[in-house]
Amino acid sequence: MIFAAGLGTRLRPLTENKPKALVEAGGMALLEITIRRLKYFGVREAVVNIHHFGKMILDFLERHQNFGIDISVSDERGLLLDTGGGLQKAAPHFKGASFLVHNVDVLSDIDLRALYQAHLTSGALATLAVRNRASSRHLLFDEAGFLAGWRHNRTGEERISRPAARYQPLAFSGLYVLSPRIFEFMPPGPVFSIIDVFLEAAKAERLLAYRHDDSLWLDVGKVAALEQAEALVKKIPLA
Repeated sequence: MIFAAGLGTRLRPLTENKPKALVEAGGMALLEITIRRLKYFGVREAVVNIHHFGKMILDFLERHQNFGIDISVSDERGLLLDTGGGLQKAAPHFKGASFLVHNVDVLSDIDLRALYQAHLTSGALATLAVRNRASSRHLLFDEAGFLAGWRHNRTGEERISRPAARYQPLAFSGLYVLSPRIFEFMPPGPVFSIIDVFLEAAKAERLLAYRHDDSLWLDVGKVAALEQAEALVKKIPLA
C-alpha cells in the first residue's frame, strides 16, 4: 500500500495546487518514484489512497497506465482517515498475505525484498524499518528488538506497551510489512494513527525492528528537503 492521501502541509506552497504525491524530485513525481521502486523489487499489485487533490492522482495514474502494474485506489476524498484509518479502509485488499506499506514522501535505497523476507522469517505481526537518527519522536524497542513503547522527545511523554530493562530509541522510517492480523488490533475508527495500533498490538504481539542505518533515506516532507531529494533519486534503483 502507498500512502498518498496526506495534505502535505509541510510542503506548502507546492501543495496548494497539487497533492503531495505529485510534487517532483529529480523530474519525477514522488508517487512515480515510489511505484518504480516497488516495481524494481517485483511488486505487481498496489493500493494507493487519495484525498487531497485526489482527482489529480487518478488522472496521473490513468495517463501513465498505472505504470504497468495493477493499482487499486482507496478513496478518502470524503474524509481523511490518517494512517491507521486509511489502512483499515483498504483492508479488503489485504486478506491473503503479509503486505508492504510505503509512505509516498519517503525516498530510500533500502532493500524492500530483504525487509519483506525478514518479516516472513520472523513470524512477527509487523516488521518496522527503523534507524538511529535524530527525531522528535522515537519508537522504543527492547533488547530483543521488539517494539515496547513510544517517546515524544520534546515533551517527554512516553507510552509503554511492555516493560523492558532498557529501551533502544529508534526513528520510524515510514516503511513496514504487516500481517493481515494487524486489523484485529484496530479500533472501530474511522480516524486513527497506525502508531496507536502498533502500541496496542505490542502488548501481546511481536513487532520487530528492522534496522537499516546504512541505507540512504530521506523524508521529503518539507520544501527544504527537495534539493537533497534531487540528488538522492539519482542514487536509488528504479524500474
